[in-house]
Amino acid sequence: MGTGPTEKNQACLDLGCGISFLIYPWRDWNAYFYGQDISKVATEILQSRAPQLNSKLFKGISNKPAHHLESYQDSFFDLAIATGFSCYYPLEYWETVLEQVRRVLKPGGFFVFDVIDPSQDMAEDWSILETYLGAEVFLEDLSDWQALIKKSGAKIVKEQSGELFHLYKIRW
Repeated sequence: MGTGPTEKNQACLDLGCGISFLIYPWRDWNAYFYGQDISKVATEILQSRAPQLNSKLFKGISNKPAHHLESYQDSFFDLAIATGFSCYYPLEYWETVLEQVRRVLKPGGFFVFDVIDPSQDMAEDWSILETYLGAEVFLEDLSDWQALIKKSGAKIVKEQSGELFHLYKIRW
């Protein structure tokens, strides 16, 4: 299960995008990229380089956290993606993120995101390393994530396990 768009010309919101527009195949996907990240450095790099790479597909980046989607219209995006950062925030925060993503997705749109699977062998060692490096990690059981998804009114369309992460594709 890939995280990228499946149809051409989809409007896609990449939360916690970092510099993803520069390294993932947005041109192959032929999808309109809207990014959002809390890193000022990543935001500045992407803002300066992405329009040169493909000004047609790159629609902009905001320097905001994942739950601040008020600048986007209701039902605007076909797809939203949030990978690589769920573990740094508690489930209560993700409840707000899910509410906002639901608002900005078109009916039938998908939200693809990953979470740490604490049952994986490397999860505890990885979280200790992250803590040592100064990041607080929230290792939430997959059943708690599934309950949060259900509480938001979404349905899990697909899921995929990896060595550390568990990927969800949901739809409201």
